[in-house]
This record gives sequence, structure tokens and C-alpha cells, in this order.
Amino acid sequence: MKNILKRVVSSRPIGNNLDLIMLLFRVLLSVELIYAHGLKKIGVGVASAEIVPNPLGLPDVLNSFFADAANLVFPVFVIFGFLTRLAVLPILAVTLTGYFVLHFHDSPLVKDTPYMYSLSYLLILFLGAGKYSLDNIIRKRI
Repeated sequence: MKNILKRVVSSRPIGNNLDLIMLLFRVLLSVELIYAHGLKKIGVGVASAEIVPNPLGLPDVLNSFFADAANLVFPVFVIFGFLTRLAVLPILAVTLTGYFVLHFHDSPLVKDTPYMYSLSYLLILFLGAGKYSLDNIIRKRI
């Protein structure tokens, strides 16, 4: 009973599998971002491509390119753990802009999506990709 209680209240992942947990977390999170937000920006699975909001008043081409890359290209980098901390930054720029600028005065049911994506990618930014990543392979060779 004491061992079960120790596992339940432990602050470390079960069996110290943080690297495996980070692999699963970053892959599943990024696949969901691509599927739920990225593909519709290029017209996949919808009648027409989604019009990207431009709350900061950037040139339309730059705004669209940046949002598309943050929802399609950089999540692939995160999946493979390639330049992970750098790849997370544009994703955070889009999700935090969505939360603080675009949806800040909306109901919690609307603004919870960019909030949750922001928190999740902030966790990846702080913890890194983990042992199962291209970043780790590159780090070992340097």
C-alpha cells in the first residue's frame, strides 16, 4: 500500500519515462495542430481555404505565410524534435496572438484553444524535445 501511495504522489513520471512522455506529447500535440488548424488553412478537408485573421495589420502575404508555416511546417519540426525550441517560437507567436489579441475578449469556450496550445508549446519550449529527438542526436555529435 505504501508503494502505491508513493507512486500516486510522486512528482516524477512513472518509471522516470519523461523522454518517452515528451516524445508522445510533442508528436500528438503537433499532429493535432496540423490536422485541426493547419490543413484547413490550405483548403484540405474544407470547401475553401480558411482566411487567416490579421489582427496585427501585417502585409497579407506575410501574415498568411507565417500562420501557414506555424500551423504546418514548424509542427513537423517539433514532431521530429529538430530545432525544437526554435520551431516552437513561431507557433507560440501565433497561438499567443490568438489568445491575447484575437480572442482576448471572447468567451472562455472560444479562447481556450489558443490558451491550451500556448501552454502546451511553452512546456515543450522549457523542457525541450527529450532524448528521442533529432536535437539529441545533433547534440551528441557536436
